[in-house]
Amino acid sequence: MLTSPEELARALESVGYLPDEGIATAAFLANRMGRPLFCEGEPGTGKTSLAVALSRALSVPLIKLQCHEGIDFSQALYDWDFPRQLLHLRALEAASGGALDSDLAEKSLYSRRFLLARPLLRALEESPCVLLVDEVDRADDEFEAFLLEMLGENAVTVPELGEVRATVPPLVVLTSNRTREVHDALKRRCLYHWLSHPDLPREVEILRRTLPDLPERLATQVASAVRRLRELELIKPPGVAESLDWAQALTALGRTELDAAAAAATLGAVLKYREDTQRVVAAGLERLLAG
Repeated sequence: MLTSPEELARALESVGYLPDEGIATAAFLANRMGRPLFCEGEPGTGKTSLAVALSRALSVPLIKLQCHEGIDFSQALYDWDFPRQLLHLRALEAASGGALDSDLAEKSLYSRRFLLARPLLRALEESPCVLLVDEVDRADDEFEAFLLEMLGENAVTVPELGEVRATVPPLVVLTSNRTREVHDALKRRCLYHWLSHPDLPREVEILRRTLPDLPERLATQVASAVRRLRELELIKPPGVAESLDWAQALTALGRTELDAAAAAATLGAVLKYREDTQRVVAAGLERLLAG
C-alpha cells in the first residue's frame, strides 16, 4: 500500500516512467480512493504508458481493453465459445445414442469451461490489477453507459452463471485523445487529469533514461527541436514516442549532433505525414534547429 504521491512517483520512476507532481497525485488518489482515473491529452503524452507503468510499479497484471468504433458487449465483457459448445453437443449426442436430455445438455453447454472472458470480465476476476480502457472516446454512447454501470458496481451478471464481483476493485485508467467529448456522467465517476507534453528538462531526462547511451547534447537538441515542431500547425504533432524514435534513429546513424543534414535524413522518425514533412522542410530546417 503506497502512502503518498511521492512514494508512487518513486515507484513509477523505478520502472522508467517519469511522472510530474500532477500525474503522481492523480494516480495515487485513484488508487487510494478506488476511483477510475480518466486521462485526456494529445496523442503521445504518455496516457497509455502511465497504465503500463502503474501495473509494473504496483506489481499487478495489466489488462487492456482497446476501444474502437462499434465495440460491443461481447468484445468487452464475455462471449461463449460456440465451436467448442457445438463439439461438446455432438459428443453428448453420440454418447447418449440420440436420446439427449435437452435441459442437461443446455446446462452443460453454458458452464464456465465454455465462457470466453474478455478484458472487463478478466479484470473483475483477476483483481487486483490495472485495467486500461484505451481510447474510450472511440466507443459509442451505448458502450459508455454500459461501462459507467460496470465501473460503479465493480460487478457484472452473466445470466447463465450469476454475478461476478471483484474482490478488490481494479485500478482503472481510461484514456481519451478527445476525438469526441465523453459524456459527463462517465467523467463524474472518475478522477480527471489532463496530460500535457513534458517540459524541456523532463523530456531530456526521459530521453536520457530510456536511451542511456544518448549524449546529453543530442538529447537536448532533439527535445528542443520536437518542442518547436509541436508549435507548428502539423497534422500530427510529435509526442514523446516520436522524440525517442528520432533520438534512436540519429544514434543508429552514429550522429552525435542534430544538424540540418541529420534532421533531413531522419525526419521520417518524427513526422508521420507527407504534408507535415513538406511544411517543416519549406519552413527551413536550419531555422527549426536554431530556434
